Amino acid sequence: MKKTIVLALGGNALGDGLAEQMVAVKITARAIVDLVEQGHKVVLTHGNGPQVGMINRAFEAAAKTEAHTPMLPMSVCVALSQGYIGYDLQNALREELHLRGLATPVATIITQVEVDKNDPAFLSPTKPIGSFFTHEEARVLMANGHQMMEDAGRGWRRVVASPKPVDIIEKETVKAMLSAGQLVITVGGGGIPVTREGSHLRGANAVIDKDWASAKLAEMINADMLIILTAVEKVAINYGKPGEQWLDNLSLSDAERFIAEGHFAKGSMLPKVEAAVAFAASRPGRKTLITVLEKAKEGIEGKTGTVICQ
Repeated sequence: MKKTIVLALGGNALGDGLAEQMVAVKITARAIVDLVEQGHKVVLTHGNGPQVGMINRAFEAAAKTEAHTPMLPMSVCVALSQGYIGYDLQNALREELHLRGLATPVATIITQVEVDKNDPAFLSPTKPIGSFFTHEEARVLMANGHQMMEDAGRGWRRVVASPKPVDIIEKETVKAMLSAGQLVITVGGGGIPVTREGSHLRGANAVIDKDWASAKLAEMINADMLIILTAVEKVAINYGKPGEQWLDNLSLSDAERFIAEGHFAKGSMLPKVEAAVAFAASRPGRKTLITVLEKAKEGIEGKTGTVICQ
């Protein structure tokens, strides 16, 4: 069965730094084009941790020079990262498609993701971004509206919220491109965080989890499958402990029970499983596969990975 698939790339698929990214995307492209070659419609999403950090630090450094370049809001940093990651990804994908004689067009959409301005996450920002500052520098930044947090004696850093996505602004564009047979790169870095003020979309000082945004996108474009790529082939309970068990299939009830029992680490596997559950629960028949990039094709065929479904 040919499927509409949202494929969420982890940070390890992009490397660390410009040179590594250019090499990594060529390897990544081969696995993605395998799916296109099988006839699946593919929407590609990706993280941006190292890349958005680099952008942040560059503008922070520039702000300390005589030029006094302003530090960019998080929404703008995410937009910049979407552009340059998408540039490398779409070129690598086009080259791989050409090598296999496939004429599938590829394009990156600069994508905004709406969050609720009343999301409780805004009351307690926890995601550190950018460089370290002295206490005196932090006081100046706080006076200018930045939220800062002392980081384990190493200095002060800016912190932002991580609210849940409620809408993908460019979802209709994604659907139109899919219908036209195109390979779409979207929701980069979890999407540009925005809040709605009437007809205006205002950039938010936040980062959106890439897997949650990918699950919301998959739901809104009526995808058949969400594939969340990670560093391990399958999900495990009691990971690294006695009684470690690798899972082939997870029902929604078992997944929710394992989440409640604390089997999945915050900041790594937990948001992936939570997002997987959210998509699989959104409509009967929808499935989420969690596996490594190199095994995505085998995972769709039911040969590996962890499948979460109703």
